[in-house]
Amino acid sequence: MGFISFEFIAMVLVLCAVYYCMPLKYRWIVLFAGSICYYYRCSGALVLLLAATTLVTWWVGRRIGFTDGAKKENRKAGKFWCTVGILVLLIPLVYVKYAGFLAGLLHISFSTEHIIVPIGISFYTLQMIAYLVDIYRGKYEAESNVLKFMLFSMFFPQILQGPIPRYEALAGQLWKGHRFEGKEISRAVQLYVWGCFLKLVIADKAGIVVDTVFGDTRYYTGVFCLVAGILYSVQLYTDFLACVCMAKGTAGMFGIQLGDNFAHPYFADSIKDFWRRWHISLSSWLRDYIYIPLGGNRKGKIRRYMNLMITFLVSGLWHGAGFSYIFWGFLHGFYQIAGEVTQPVRRRIRILFGFERLADQEMNGDLQKGYVWVQRIITFMLVMFGWIIFRAPSLRDGLHMVRSVFTVPNFWVWFDGSLLQLGLGATEWIVLLIGCGVLLLVSLIQTRICIRDRIAECHILLRWALYAAVILGIVIFGTYGYGFDANSFIYGGF
Repeated sequence: MGFISFEFIAMVLVLCAVYYCMPLKYRWIVLFAGSICYYYRCSGALVLLLAATTLVTWWVGRRIGFTDGAKKENRKAGKFWCTVGILVLLIPLVYVKYAGFLAGLLHISFSTEHIIVPIGISFYTLQMIAYLVDIYRGKYEAESNVLKFMLFSMFFPQILQGPIPRYEALAGQLWKGHRFEGKEISRAVQLYVWGCFLKLVIADKAGIVVDTVFGDTRYYTGVFCLVAGILYSVQLYTDFLACVCMAKGTAGMFGIQLGDNFAHPYFADSIKDFWRRWHISLSSWLRDYIYIPLGGNRKGKIRRYMNLMITFLVSGLWHGAGFSYIFWGFLHGFYQIAGEVTQPVRRRIRILFGFERLADQEMNGDLQKGYVWVQRIITFMLVMFGWIIFRAPSLRDGLHMVRSVFTVPNFWVWFDGSLLQLGLGATEWIVLLIGCGVLLLVSLIQTRICIRDRIAECHILLRWALYAAVILGIVIFGTYGYGFDANSFIYGGF
């Protein structure tokens, strides 16, 4: 039961009706029951694995049981139980995601056909590891109510694909009953509808071309790979952003605010800036629970670079078992290190061409803006080449595709109609490009004003007429047909 289904919408409407009819202090029980039903509907009996994992985490959290000012001997016991809890949490994740890969490396015969990956296991595992580590650090006390903790770990809008919540940001919102607020419901509906637009009009259309090219990497080379790389970058972003918008919109209907997971990542002017904007909840998790514990930037440049590389390798492995993911993580670690090492040279170049001057004149201001967009384009291209390797069937195929972009000069593909043979007709290409244009325009406007606030301030008739028009546009121009599954989000596979 994915976000784009009548069954999901009906479930949310029923839960909302029951939620706002219940007394305030019991409303969290509605969310708890709804979350269990939703996960059972998505994963069946595997809900028992999630429940067992949650119970173990809750019990270990209680065992850690120390806050700031605890005695030194209690810290040792807390460290022991924290380590045990993390290992217990990692066992199911390592087994279902990496057993086959590790067996292949060790040349051990091992069939993965019997393994069923629980939905959202990568996300809720990180969520509960953060909970245990934060208790050990004395950030807050362990939750005493096991049912409330289960709601925190199983809250249905974010359980499948995040964003990865922190206990201190989400838990209090879940226990507290929220009153019905028409303006907040309106804002939540906006997010959900925007997510449908991103998924059906952009991501799924781009995915048709992406699947065609990446499905035959020996036949499609050069410009085909460049187009597929660009479209996969768009597909991955809009698909994941769509899921996050729907999750935030659904949670918002109950008065609960989930954190932002993206901040216009393709407006980044460096790889470092990109990771401040992309999958923010994962990036901050890696920073707080991998990079900083390794020493961060406190032990010199060489150690800092090692910590960066280890962190990005962990990020690659988190996304999946395979050399493509490992190389993708290595590549982004290399990008960051190379960016820092070459910073003095790049600064001299900027000074040479006048980009470091104060923009106190109109010409200088235009030069600054132009230079920023050049940086953004270069950053996007670097990220895009990484996405090609990330998406390719194998590391060898990914490197072959990237190499062919520079070595196969089939420029005529742009003009001879070959792009119309990749699964989209001329009209569908136009709709996709218009959709991307709308996304770009909205993103530029969002850097200056909050569009949702402006829409929420409109008269109710105008506001709902706009919703209806957008929904009608999605129904008319969205991608449907044989094999279509609007419930399949890319990050659900991670």
